Amino acid sequence: MMEELATKLLDVCRSRGIMTVTAESCTGGMVSAALTAIPGSSNVVDRGFVTYSYAAKTAHLNVSPETLAEHGAVSEPVARQMAIGAIENSDAQLSIAITGVAGPGASEAKPEGLVWFGLSFEGRTLTEKREFGAIGRENVRMRSVETALALALQLVDAP
Repeated sequence: MMEELATKLLDVCRSRGIMTVTAESCTGGMVSAALTAIPGSSNVVDRGFVTYSYAAKTAHLNVSPETLAEHGAVSEPVARQMAIGAIENSDAQLSIAITGVAGPGASEAKPEGLVWFGLSFEGRTLTEKREFGAIGRENVRMRSVETALALALQLVDAP
């Protein structure tokens, strides 16, 4: 399913002249890896940011230290700022941002499987929250990648 989604997203972006950028935390570059595993992706994928730490989110994606302090990394405002910052720091028109709790080590406020997605395209930034549950670290990460690719495909393929 992941390869099919990545291929479809690349095809749509290629046909519309859209370059992509990723900004990933809990997935550690897995969205970029899924896209670049497809031959010919170099004319669609601009770059990817793996910003696991607060410092990296601030330095590379312009995420506000105040936002991080107030909301924490796994939050709607941070996903939004990651998506916008990825656009600002790349040559892409579409950004896909992910921040979440893959687990273990979750808290009551931010349980394992809580993931925020941010996508920015054509001046619009959308965010979406998913709660995958305590399905295990690798499963949360895989579901996050599939969800991110599906959301991006819906966004760029919308009429």
